[in-house]
Amino acid sequence: MEAVVFVFSLLDCCALIFLSVYFIITLSDLECDYINARSCCSKLNKWVLPELVGHTIVTVLMLISLHWFIFLLNLPVATWNIYRFIMVPSGNMGVFDPTEIHNRGQLKSHMKEAMIKLGFHLLCFFMYLYSGSKCPC
Repeated sequence: MEAVVFVFSLLDCCALIFLSVYFIITLSDLECDYINARSCCSKLNKWVLPELVGHTIVTVLMLISLHWFIFLLNLPVATWNIYRFIMVPSGNMGVFDPTEIHNRGQLKSHMKEAMIKLGFHLLCFFMYLYSGSKCPC
């Protein structure tokens, strides 16, 4: 059972790494004016909920399987994703809003957040890989 948990977590982490890279590339395209703000934000907003669900599932899975250290490591990122999703102002298009993305350095903060998430998911990937290899099969 424990091996299944880590294999699923590893696959989910691969998808989250892919999403983080996609967010970085799309935000970089916006920063270099290869795409417009509306197109960028609509592309990114459609992947916010799958990212939230994927990370929350792994966090809850680690809680259920009693891997406390990994659960506590994932909890702040999952909480941040949920908070960011819930606190979207009522008139906005989503977490990424084309009318506000160039205001107050939001583009830079979104880029920094995507980079931090990429580093976090890479750390988790190797942690799941190592933990899964220690499971008795």
